Amino acid sequence: MRVEGKGLINRDTRVGFSFDGQRYTGFEGDTIASALLANDVRLTGRSFKYHRPRGILTAGSEEPNALMTVGEGPSQSPNTRATTQDIFEGLVARSQNNWPSLKTDILSVNDAFTNFLSAGFYYKTFMWPRSFWEKVYEPFIRRAAGLGALSGKHDDDRCEKAFAFCDILVIGSGPSGLIAALAAARAGADVILAEEDSRFGGRLLTETYTLDEKPGHIWVDEVIAELEAMDNVRLMHRTAVTGAYDQGTYGALEQVSNHLAAPHADAPLECFWRIVAKQAVLCAGAIERPIAFPMNDRPGIMTASAVRAYLNRWGVVPGREVAVFGNNDDAHRTAHDLAAAGVKVAALIDSRPDADVSGDFPVYTGAEVVDTKGRLGLSEVQIRTASGTETLKTDCLAMSGGWNPTLHLTCHMNGRPIWNDSIAAFVPTPNMVPGLDVAGAAAGVFSTKGALKSGLFRAKKALDALGIKTPSIPLPKAEDAAYNITPLWQVAGKGRAWLDFQNDVTTKDVKQAAAENFASVEHMKRYTTQGMATDQGKNSNVGALAVLADATGRAIPETGTTTFRPPFTPVSIAAMGAGGRGKGFAPERFMTSHAATVERAAPMIEAGLWYRPSYFPRPCETTWRQSCDREVEMVRESVGIADVSTLGKIDIQGPDAAAFLDFVYTNTFSTLKVGRTRYGLMLREDGYVMDDGTTARLGEHHYLMTTTTAAAGPVMRHLEYVHQCLCLDMNVRFISVTEQWAQFAVAGPKSRKLLNTILDAPIENESWPFMACGPVTLLGVDARLFRISFSGEHAYEIAVPARYGDALFRDLLARAEALGGGAYGMEALNVLRIEKGFITHAEIHGRVTAFDIGMERMVSAKKDCIGKPAAARPGLVDPERERLVGIKPIGEVKQLVAGAHLFNPNDEAVRVNDQGYVISVCYSPTLDSNLGLAFLKNGPARHGETIMMVDHLRRLEVQCEVCHPVFLDKEGEKTRG
Repeated sequence: MRVEGKGLINRDTRVGFSFDGQRYTGFEGDTIASALLANDVRLTGRSFKYHRPRGILTAGSEEPNALMTVGEGPSQSPNTRATTQDIFEGLVARSQNNWPSLKTDILSVNDAFTNFLSAGFYYKTFMWPRSFWEKVYEPFIRRAAGLGALSGKHDDDRCEKAFAFCDILVIGSGPSGLIAALAAARAGADVILAEEDSRFGGRLLTETYTLDEKPGHIWVDEVIAELEAMDNVRLMHRTAVTGAYDQGTYGALEQVSNHLAAPHADAPLECFWRIVAKQAVLCAGAIERPIAFPMNDRPGIMTASAVRAYLNRWGVVPGREVAVFGNNDDAHRTAHDLAAAGVKVAALIDSRPDADVSGDFPVYTGAEVVDTKGRLGLSEVQIRTASGTETLKTDCLAMSGGWNPTLHLTCHMNGRPIWNDSIAAFVPTPNMVPGLDVAGAAAGVFSTKGALKSGLFRAKKALDALGIKTPSIPLPKAEDAAYNITPLWQVAGKGRAWLDFQNDVTTKDVKQAAAENFASVEHMKRYTTQGMATDQGKNSNVGALAVLADATGRAIPETGTTTFRPPFTPVSIAAMGAGGRGKGFAPERFMTSHAATVERAAPMIEAGLWYRPSYFPRPCETTWRQSCDREVEMVRESVGIADVSTLGKIDIQGPDAAAFLDFVYTNTFSTLKVGRTRYGLMLREDGYVMDDGTTARLGEHHYLMTTTTAAAGPVMRHLEYVHQCLCLDMNVRFISVTEQWAQFAVAGPKSRKLLNTILDAPIENESWPFMACGPVTLLGVDARLFRISFSGEHAYEIAVPARYGDALFRDLLARAEALGGGAYGMEALNVLRIEKGFITHAEIHGRVTAFDIGMERMVSAKKDCIGKPAAARPGLVDPERERLVGIKPIGEVKQLVAGAHLFNPNDEAVRVNDQGYVISVCYSPTLDSNLGLAFLKNGPARHGETIMMVDHLRRLEVQCEVCHPVFLDKEGEKTRG
């Protein structure tokens, strides 16, 4: 089925591949679709619902029929479009959704029961009898669902994710895209040109158009060569832009090696890009739509543009006798191109009685196709003319119902297109995606000259927005034919007229949905499954809503469209989650010390979204407790190093920064001196504690707030809310800098001694007192030093830009080990803070007030703050509330358990006698005792009492003494000394 002298493939290189176990050959540059058509293979798949035979319909990513499983074993990839997958030596492709074979599919029996399986049948059928759902209906539906299938084995193929930034992103490389990219590039802008096809050029590769009297593909090659030579241009072919998002961000999927027989060992299969563009120009072209005429789904029935594409780009003719049926002038070009290539044109059928048609082949005007024959491949069509019906022998029918601009990206931020009567299609609504403009056929401009002018104009607009002058670029001479169309959505006849070829939705189904009052386009979609196939209705949505409009007596604009959502083309989960193999769905965040920590065999645990070390084992230690006890003693007696970079860090600046902090914190920060740090407590609006942390004053209008690891995100959202809704008049700005700084705690009696070995200017106790902060330099690097302590020891936290984090952590560890210290992890940190009675989100878990944790005096009486009125409600300051205390075991059983409940010694351990609960526990090697923090009714007044800790799950009853929550150094002499 090859046509000599046609096509852009490399006929010098033959490529062998297989389809359904049969070996075929093609040429370099072929897709599976073009190679199969060249081998006269027309049957490529089965439809989802009725398992009707299906053939190739299109030549692009909108293909609904020719979906295949490519590859074998763990790497097999289902639902691959034969129209976009290049062949390579050894490629293995299999058809889907059939059994036992493509030609003999037992499930095609469904087609005989079409009257029982009409639209919405599942809503009416699977409701009764009720007991059948779990035993019959659901198992059957689950087995029947889906098209292709994964292997179920672990896939070793690797995907990547990447980020790119540019001034102008050009999406699509047809005539409008190429001229836009060329203009932007010559102007000096940073340009990315993204094209989903394997070659740049768009429709210039599939047409016989000339530009400046040169074949279109030659002009394309010249433009691409110029762009390739420019340092400010990135050319990305095989890259489909799949979604438009906020702030100029676009998702894009690059096919990196799935077209190669022997890819490089380090090459990923796919790469998912996040492209941030200051401006973008959408030049994605248009998609030709079918016509819904009776039995229009047989293999061999294709869109007219696809027939033209296979002929002109791949040198393949899909049939020996081709008929063309359309309602617009564009369909005529297919007939003329076929005739010029020596292919027999059985007829040109134009539904318009007044169509201006000429050609050396039979022509029928005012005619329609009303029936077709051929189960596994088209053999004849029946046409209806003013004089009656006529049968034509043909094995390929090229149909054209007009063109729909590819405007999907413009609607990804909830935009809706507008109807254009002159082209009988929807066109983009301007400015629906900030910074994105539309050119060429995607904007409804269908001539080559018009597309070039449109692309250049939109590029100039983008450059103007960036303040860049547009160079003078002469437009090449190109065709400028008018686009003439008379809409024809459906043809009346006896057979079923298909709209959604993959999901087997017919015009009758849409009309039935309207008759059953599913008249909204969104309701119709869900009732019939129209547009819910893998092509997402690219071929069928407009035709279906036109049928719906006719059935409901409404105009097409009034009927509207369904919602366009990303991705524009399917994106594998492996690509979106690149780097997450073997991981859960939650994102992982690693500290700069992560590599050094893992090298020391420290078990990593999740802390919020971060991974932190639990403890640092040494060779002689066989249990975590041994490591933890050693690390606690090390901090108390020498010096320990801990990475505390995960704490939230929010930089706050502005003339009203102090007043803003006074309002969000319970205590006062406007009186804090520059170079000092203060502990703060933050309440929610309902009066309960939201978070605690320290805030340092780095300048007169410059503060740095520290939050707990768990609350870093919620606190940032809270500040944004307060500023935007409650403090609109305050001149203050803030930004999270958590990841910009690596911060390390240096704690223990020898902490200052260690720091003075690394600081360029040594510090003393008097010059750098407790809660002091400020800039320092260490080994020539600018840093920040805070004298704060979460261990109760003489301690500091040193912060450096994140790029120095790994080096500083390793250096601090080496110096600490030389002093008899080392690293300590989360287990030891927890023991240290419990010994000192310091709280974390284990205690401030969302149900406690400042009164409950003994910090009611921190709620300033001299000012207002968020949550202050609510916190003063009588019920929240009742002494009988569960309030923070410490507990120590005093009986024979010494074990304490977090989550256990507290009871009076003589009371039965039942709910009505509950006195409180244990929240945090540890073994303290410093005090040689188990310790716990708990909430106990009227707790502060019960110090010295005996209480029973009861854990029914573990069958534990432990006699405890109620004590002050600060077990060690209540006066803070170690911290301040």
